[in-house]
Amino acid sequence: MNDLKGSVSMSYLSMDLRKLEEKESELLKEYDALKKQGININMTRGKPCKEQLDLSEGMLTAIATNADCYTDYGFDCRNYGLVDGLDYAKKMFSDIIGVPWNQIIVGGNSSLNLMYDAVARYMLYGVNGEKPWVKQEKIKFLCPVPGYDRHFGICESLGIEMINVPLLADGPDMNLVEELIKDPAVKGMWCVPKYSNPTGITYSASVVRRIASMKPAAKDFRLFWDNAYAVHDLYDEGDTLVDILPECEKYGNGNLPLIFMSTSKISYPGSGVSALGGSKENMDYIKSIMQQQTIGHDKMNMWRHVRYFKSADGIRAYMKKHAAILRPKFEICEKVLEENLADTGIAIWTKPKGGYFISLNVYAGCALKTVALAKEAGVVVTEAGATFPYHKDPGDTNIRIAPSFPTVEELETGMKVLCVSAKLAAVQKLIQEKKK
Repeated sequence: MNDLKGSVSMSYLSMDLRKLEEKESELLKEYDALKKQGININMTRGKPCKEQLDLSEGMLTAIATNADCYTDYGFDCRNYGLVDGLDYAKKMFSDIIGVPWNQIIVGGNSSLNLMYDAVARYMLYGVNGEKPWVKQEKIKFLCPVPGYDRHFGICESLGIEMINVPLLADGPDMNLVEELIKDPAVKGMWCVPKYSNPTGITYSASVVRRIASMKPAAKDFRLFWDNAYAVHDLYDEGDTLVDILPECEKYGNGNLPLIFMSTSKISYPGSGVSALGGSKENMDYIKSIMQQQTIGHDKMNMWRHVRYFKSADGIRAYMKKHAAILRPKFEICEKVLEENLADTGIAIWTKPKGGYFISLNVYAGCALKTVALAKEAGVVVTEAGATFPYHKDPGDTNIRIAPSFPTVEELETGMKVLCVSAKLAAVQKLIQEKKK
């Protein structure tokens, strides 16, 4: 059962073969009825919906005339310069990611771009004077799972070997991490520390401190700290994350973390602003290479964000508007899951206080089939296996649910389809097991 406990009754698990076959017949009728409805719902990625995008309408007029293009100290944002971005934008990000403003680089609309560049930079140039990764025999990254598929895609595209590390309720399995970093070939670890993608868990203070105090065998080890959901609380009392850089500095590990975030799910995903922060040594090294790569990212867009949000507190207040749109969507997903799966014993799921995803674990060996059945009935979710390196979920259990884009009504329908698909896949698997 892959440690899925469900409710006390465990009803599907306790059924004999005859009852399972009766349940299969019942579920097939329900599933066929849903298929006939002509449903077409896409829940594949964490895209903001139109109502969320409409919140940022004021961004379009934040710079209305040529006179608006000058910062308070007279810099013309329309011109060349400032490879590491506007100071004003750095100061806006500083309080959110817990990094001094003058140790931040501001980029374009995608933090993924900054992450890819960071890994590729170390492949080509090495880490702060160390031997380039591409010239070393083997490079390995630790990947907490289930995790973010695009992190894994970066590694796979650059030929980096990935090692699964179970993501527990309070963060990565640190006992395993501390053992694995004894290997000098292990050069990095991916982390989504707050409202992790897809589980929605936030790393505990004790786990953050264990990470900060790590002593990897590799001198060129780096922690890729993707704080994508730093301000994405669904409720007033959201999770609290300890800032990683000050903790690392306490243990003499100031160069360990590279901290990323963006406004992609704050303002416009296609026209946001990203940030990379870390130690002065790390940032100076990165900027020295960036000088050959670019003259600077879009400063007009940085200035537009600064004029519109004004400060980190302005962003936090604005995010309450996002929460008001997203909260009912998460709650309807949880309601449908509870109503349809709580008494079956074949599924468990997370109930995050923020972020963009719900993680559903179905009966072992049934995720691929559940996703296929849902798709056949008109509901598309993230591909099964995507939350693991190489798209290989060892237990074939995990499914990522992205509630943000569909309407509440679509979500209710889509989740019912997904639940029926999960039950049908599980019952058919249990029947097979009983017949062996």
